[in-house]
Amino acid sequence: MNKKIKILLIFSVLILVIAYACNKKNNEPNSDTILEGKTEILVDETLLPIVEDQAIVFESQYKAKLTLIPKSEKESVIALSKQEARVIVLSRELNKEEKSIFNQKKIIPKTTPFAIDAIAFIRNKKSNDTLIDLKQVIDYLKGSKNGIKGLVFDNPNSSSVRYLCQLAGIKSLPEEGVFSFNTNDEVIKHIAQNEGLIGIVGLNWLSQPKEAMKQFVDNVTILSVKGNGKDYVYPSQETVGTREYPLARVLYIINCQGYDGLGMGFASFIAGEIGQRIILQSGLAPIREPSRDIRIRNQIETKK
Repeated sequence: MNKKIKILLIFSVLILVIAYACNKKNNEPNSDTILEGKTEILVDETLLPIVEDQAIVFESQYKAKLTLIPKSEKESVIALSKQEARVIVLSRELNKEEKSIFNQKKIIPKTTPFAIDAIAFIRNKKSNDTLIDLKQVIDYLKGSKNGIKGLVFDNPNSSSVRYLCQLAGIKSLPEEGVFSFNTNDEVIKHIAQNEGLIGIVGLNWLSQPKEAMKQFVDNVTILSVKGNGKDYVYPSQETVGTREYPLARVLYIINCQGYDGLGMGFASFIAGEIGQRIILQSGLAPIREPSRDIRIRNQIETKK
């Protein structure tokens, strides 16, 4: 065998080895299963606290690591459509246009409702006004000058902005009298330190604030809201659960992994018995009432 043939044979074998290695890598099983492994979850920033609570308990029970990445609603949906993310948590379902993107890729998104949250209006504690008419807010967003001095949102691309813009029938926020930060915590801090403005945040940021935020939450007042009815309704667990509060919204985990991975496992957990109890304890409304264990004794024990 001459030298050239030997070189060609060696070269051919190397190509086959590289091709085999690449093919093996591409066909390896996914790094996560329903209850084990690692995965990233994009979370609408207005919903982060309740999802963090769920993830902590889930990780404590299974060999799983969930990396929660807070993003605006718009950023989360774009990342999902580009398949840069496979699991996201939103305060709405995907619309027809968004679903069609996945239909073209032959992916069926699995959507699991798991809680009922709400958008809350807050004022500085020093304000004596504890009520707000939703129509007044909508008119203000449309450009009408009324008793509102200014509205403060978390993020221009957030679900809160999208929700209220839809109610007002406008495509974007007005340039005057409306301010935005990056997070819900920043909105709460600003309202706690400044009088006159109305902050707009996710209720779960107020129901279970982190230790560093308690002093600021204690310095704001959550407003009762008048919707289409005659009464002003405070966003309590009961009024949110019954949808009596006009700004209640269902929360969803949307899984586009396409296989039985942690997206499916976490969705089952968060919508299951333990997950629903966590939501109940958080002050939000579970999508279904978790069961209660009732023990009946035939005899009453008396202390001697």
